[in-house]
Amino acid sequence: MTLGTVIEARLRAEFAPLELTVRDDSADHAGHAGAREGGHFHVTVVSHRFTGLQRVARHRLVYHCLSDLMQRGIHALSLDTRTPDER
Repeated sequence: MTLGTVIEARLRAEFAPLELTVRDDSADHAGHAGAREGGHFHVTVVSHRFTGLQRVARHRLVYHCLSDLMQRGIHALSLDTRTPDER
């Protein structure tokens, strides 16, 4: 199972998203010093769980869901978190 697949499975379980994309951008960062420390990912999540929350609170929820992976596998994580009304 790839790290991208693990990220996707966790986010699906935690946020029951209406839309979810996990893009592995690691190849774009080959040779970058941090590339040895883990992958670079861009994640878009559209979920009702974000309703009423500011962007920082939404990102904290995602980081909490993936916290152990941030220590061992994810070097960089770009987030786009939206409610269904913000699609």
